[in-house]
Amino acid sequence: MMAETHSLQDLQQPAVSSKVFIQRDYRSGTICKFQTKFPAELESRLDKQQFEETIQTLNNLYAEAEKLGGKSCLEGCLACLTAYTIFLCMETYYEKVLKKIAKYIKDQNEKIYAPRGLLLTDPIERGLRVVEITIFEDRSIGSGR
Repeated sequence: MMAETHSLQDLQQPAVSSKVFIQRDYRSGTICKFQTKFPAELESRLDKQQFEETIQTLNNLYAEAEKLGGKSCLEGCLACLTAYTIFLCMETYYEKVLKKIAKYIKDQNEKIYAPRGLLLTDPIERGLRVVEITIFEDRSIGSGR
């Protein structure tokens, strides 16, 4: 039996079968890092290596966003000097990385998750508490195709 593929448009209105939540990993403190343990619910739909690569990339991007460097220090100094009005005309380094993360998640959904009937939700939409993966019903069951 050949696996049925889906696109992002197909996943806009289908019935949700279940959801899987990948929790934050607080073993390293409060830095934004998610557990890489592969959920059993995804075994029939997603390769363990692809899942771990996605979560590890997200963890690396969040670490990059929270890294304290020259840009962050300069932004802080400019913010103080301008009574934080500087942020009306420029976005912070953190915001730029969050956009990069949103683009990465969109790309992953289009290339890997949506064709398998899955949808990865940006952790920022869940307060950076969890990575949510929605599992949609397999349309090949009972659809007569």
